Amino acid sequence: MSFWDSLLKIVTATGNALAGVVEAVRTLFEGDPETRRKVAFSVAMIALSAKMAKADGVVTEAEVAAFRDIFQFPPDQAQNVARLYNLARQDVAGYEAYAEKMASLCSSCEKNCPILEDIVDGLFHIAKSDGAVHERELAFLMRVADIFGMDEAHFARIMARHVHGDGRDPYQVLGVSRKDDFADIRKRYRVLVSENHPDMLVARGVPQEFHAIANDRMAALNAAYEAIEKERRAA
Repeated sequence: MSFWDSLLKIVTATGNALAGVVEAVRTLFEGDPETRRKVAFSVAMIALSAKMAKADGVVTEAEVAAFRDIFQFPPDQAQNVARLYNLARQDVAGYEAYAEKMASLCSSCEKNCPILEDIVDGLFHIAKSDGAVHERELAFLMRVADIFGMDEAHFARIMARHVHGDGRDPYQVLGVSRKDDFADIRKRYRVLVSENHPDMLVARGVPQEFHAIANDRMAALNAAYEAIEKERRAA
C-alpha cells in the first residue's frame, strides 16, 4: 500500500472526522511503524497548516499555494489532500488540541525534537508566503512550539530563518555567537548540515513529499555560514 493510499485509508475509516483521523494514526498502522510515522507527520502538517491559515482571519491563495509547495503530491491525489485540508479548516476543534496530539510524534520525548521542528518550519513557510508573518500567525507558531516543548532560544533560531525584516542574522540562524571562534562556528555548521541531511529526515519519518521544508532550511543554513565566512575573511 502506498503512502497516499494509507492517508486515504485513514480519512475513509474515520468518517471524515479530523479528530478521528488523529486518533486513528496510532492504531491503523500499528504493525508498520514507518508508514505510521509518515502518515502522522502528514496529518500534523495538514491539520496545523490549515488551522494556521485561518489564524489571521483570511485564507489567501498564497498560503494555499505554499501549502501545496511543501506538500508535493501526485496530481491524482489532489482531491484526497484537499479533502483533509478542508476538514481541518472547517473543524471547530482548537489547534492546541491537535498540537498536543502531534507532540507525541517525538517518540524520544526530547526537548527541541527534530521532527517537531520540521513541522514548525513548514508552518513558517506557509505563514510567510503572503510576504509577512502576521502577529496572529506568530502567536500561533509560538504557542505550537511551546506545546511541542521547544525552548525560546530554539524557536528564535527557527524564526530567524524565516523572519528577518532588518536582514537575516547569520549568527542566530546557526545558533552561534559573534564572539565564537570561526573553527567552532564551522563545526556547528557541519553538525547542522549532518542533522538535516535528507537521509536523516527519512529516518525520523518525514515523507519525501515534505523535503521542500529541508531544502529551505539547508538554503538558510548555507547562506548564513557563507555570510559569516565572508565577514571573517574581510576582518
